[in-house]
Amino acid sequence: QVQLVESGGGLVQAGGSLRLSCAASGMIFSINTMAWYRQPPGKQRELVARISSLGMTNYADSVKGRFAISRDNAKNTVYLQMNSLKPEDTAVYYCYAIANNYWGRGTQVTVSS
Repeated sequence: QVQLVESGGGLVQAGGSLRLSCAASGMIFSINTMAWYRQPPGKQRELVARISSLGMTNYADSVKGRFAISRDNAKNTVYLQMNSLKPEDTAVYYCYAIANNYWGRGTQVTVSS
């Protein structure tokens, strides 16, 4: 049974940082492309960042230079380091395992101005 458990969300002031974690189980993590999506209030879910099994990364234009996705295959965990946070980054952040088409339950990130 696949499980993705996100953690690390919270309330932070603009300009601050947060690090999200997503712990995976029930799948072969090392060969899976993993992604972070987010859904702002009243808006559609959107891709934030993606990392392949070989460590190749892609980012949404809105977060380039501020966010960094990484993975630790030994810990079956993918991370999202978020710096220079802005109020428009406020959203529920979801972890997604592409090969399994499986979503985590999400973690709330709120950035105050």
